[in-house]
Amino acid sequence: MSRFLGEIRQLGYVVPDIEAAMAHWTQVMGVGPFFYNPRVPIEGYRYGGEPFEVENSVALANSGFIQVELIQTRNDAPSMYRDFMQAGNMGLQHVAYWTKDFDTDLARMRELGFRIQMEGMVGANGRFVYFDREAHPGTVIELSEVKGPKGRMFDMIHEASIGWDGSDPVRPFPSLAEKSS
Repeated sequence: MSRFLGEIRQLGYVVPDIEAAMAHWTQVMGVGPFFYNPRVPIEGYRYGGEPFEVENSVALANSGFIQVELIQTRNDAPSMYRDFMQAGNMGLQHVAYWTKDFDTDLARMRELGFRIQMEGMVGANGRFVYFDREAHPGTVIELSEVKGPKGRMFDMIHEASIGWDGSDPVRPFPSLAEKSS
């Protein structure tokens, strides 16, 4: 896939207990700090082309260049995360490629036969899609737009990880509102 979309930038883990997962990653793996949102605001969420209201908790941290995303579903709305857990899986659910040219990269993936299964937007210029084709059993590809506030947040999370000393391991998500100039 990297020849189509560049480098993998995020590993997304679906977990049954996000607090326990953050504790494991910070205390055992030494990865952090995590930026945690107990209910991520997703706009325009669709699964299989149909709109739903999802409630997901998300925590993000970096280990070097790679971002680790922990996801816990909080309701039974249809999602690829729910499908993953219902299939008896736990752990790595997706790999994400980041883009600042979302429309071009999405068109390229569609030309290759990939179809959107799940999509939405987190903050302005923060569109995302998950493709229906599993690259490996249980693992799918996400294309994530990283312009605007979401891209700035991802940069801040990476910066916070550089030289992290283990203090303040879980921090709140920053605002995804656009800053006025």
